[in-house]
Amino acid sequence: MGRSREFDADTALDGAIDVFREHGFEGASAEMLVNAMGIGRQSLYDTFGDKWQLYRSAVRRYGMGECSAHFDALRSGVRAIDGINAMLRRVVETACQPCLGVGSICEFGVSRPDLAEVHAPLANTLRDTIAARVRDAKREGDVASNLDPEAASEFLIANIAGIRLAGRGGANRAALTSLADMALRALR
Repeated sequence: MGRSREFDADTALDGAIDVFREHGFEGASAEMLVNAMGIGRQSLYDTFGDKWQLYRSAVRRYGMGECSAHFDALRSGVRAIDGINAMLRRVVETACQPCLGVGSICEFGVSRPDLAEVHAPLANTLRDTIAARVRDAKREGDVASNLDPEAASEFLIANIAGIRLAGRGGANRAALTSLADMALRALR
């Protein structure tokens, strides 16, 4: 009879997320991963499969958490524009931390279809949710009446990635805040 698993898989996966956020897929060694996850190599392979499967699981978990945080921000505030603003402010607040979503796209683009299958539903849900809030902001008169909600959503997502890259590149809080402010002004 095999031994039962003596670790929490979600906690271990969070450790892997930290390594992949900082080092990407190629830069993360098995030793770095097992140390951060607090498990042995065999437990890693038995529970998560190979390094690529672990990476995909990490990207999925991280992306779900980020989307959830974006959705919470988008629902905050009295008006839809308040939620859009809250989402951008949240990105500014966390921009100095590496983003696994942006990092995985920078590292692989769409060259790995199985990773694109992880990104696509998350990106689609985020895009649709932002577009819905832009439509709400249009109805409330807080953004330009001729603004295309889908195009505005794509614009905001691109700005989120840009703010994260600028933050990771060392931009200070004032510069990051300015980027978020400019994105909001572009909607009006």
